[in-house]
Amino acid sequence: MSSFLRPKTLAVAMVALAGPAASAPIHKLTVDDIIHRVTAQYITEGIDRADEEGASLVLIQLQTPGGLDTAMREIIEKILNSKTPVVVYVAPSGARAASAGFLITISADVAAMAPGTNMGAAHPVSGGGEPMDETMSKKVESDAAAYIRSIAAKRGRPVELAEKGVTESTSWTEEEALEVGLIDYVAADQAELLQLLDGTTVTRFDGEEILLHTAGESVIEHEMGWSQRILSVIAHPNVAYILMALGVMGLYFELANPGAVLPGVIGIISLILAFFALQVLPVNYAGLLLLLVGIGLVIAEAVTPTFGALGLGGVAALIFGSLILFQEQSIPTPALRVSWTVILPVISALVVMLALIARLVIISLRRKPTTGDQGMIGEVGTASTDINGGGKVFVHGEYWNVSAGQRIGKGERVRVTGIDGLVLRVEPVSESLTGRE
Repeated sequence: MSSFLRPKTLAVAMVALAGPAASAPIHKLTVDDIIHRVTAQYITEGIDRADEEGASLVLIQLQTPGGLDTAMREIIEKILNSKTPVVVYVAPSGARAASAGFLITISADVAAMAPGTNMGAAHPVSGGGEPMDETMSKKVESDAAAYIRSIAAKRGRPVELAEKGVTESTSWTEEEALEVGLIDYVAADQAELLQLLDGTTVTRFDGEEILLHTAGESVIEHEMGWSQRILSVIAHPNVAYILMALGVMGLYFELANPGAVLPGVIGIISLILAFFALQVLPVNYAGLLLLLVGIGLVIAEAVTPTFGALGLGGVAALIFGSLILFQEQSIPTPALRVSWTVILPVISALVVMLALIARLVIISLRRKPTTGDQGMIGEVGTASTDINGGGKVFVHGEYWNVSAGQRIGKGERVRVTGIDGLVLRVEPVSESLTGRE
């Protein structure tokens, strides 16, 4: 147990009289996702509600691979400045609080973990997961280290160990974290945690001491609203990427097959949702520009077929854009990059689609025209009058004016060799066949 949690004393009890009433409920928030702007909005709104309703405690059950630096700092700022004490509980068993989740746990008034959990590994990497260049790495590492030192010192947690979570990517199990003082409790479940907290005092970030009454208190669980849940799912990098791919495919099929309607509608909706997700995530504009260029080239391939040249260029732009789509973060996570297990199937689907379209285009170009002026050439008909320079024939179900370079008798078979406006050029079938031999 850290030094800021002390046994109940008369002085503390007097201070606690000004704190939340013993009968005040506990507000619970559950986070099981990447830390992004939607998550930050959910937590800050939950803490604000607890402050307004006079809750005795805010319990945040946390499970996250990490997330955005900006969202993490917004959450930490709200925790440090909340009127209501905040407990961060890494649970259930098997959960982790990695990267940004580690700093959020350290910032809480009370930090707890369930058995079989771990936290840490907050060393800076790029948003794509690859190592940064040395200068950038030093900058973001120094910034993140200073941030965690200031929080850990104020919370009475071991500063050097907390800093190692950033500078050396150190991780701790729940027992290790408890032993070195990074957390305050290990509790098997929520009921045990509340029992452990009952009668203890916490020292808030501003120095105020509050006596906690948690045993037997009602717990009000505030879940994400349906709109936040949907936006949270959409804001995942892999989901955003798939939506963009669906949008491209939908528009491609619509432009390649005008009037299909449904592919175009699905494509437009998917692209709108994808662009929303890109607003929530830390977008690298160079990567986004490459994706847009790739989309444009793929669509151009449908409008002006180039036997795959534009399409393959679009695929290349989509691959490179995918790899650099997200910006570097001070406390990032590999979960904020598009997974290769998503990129490869999507790009493969695009390549297959382009290959099929290119094959159909080649086949259609080789096929004899069956409509329009060119569709008349080669048709066989019957002379309905004597043709001596000019006359009429019945061909393709209609009577046509014709011209011929020789005399053709009425009733003879003729073949169309060309067309001048509304006048067909014809020759006897026997001659055209002889000419071919």
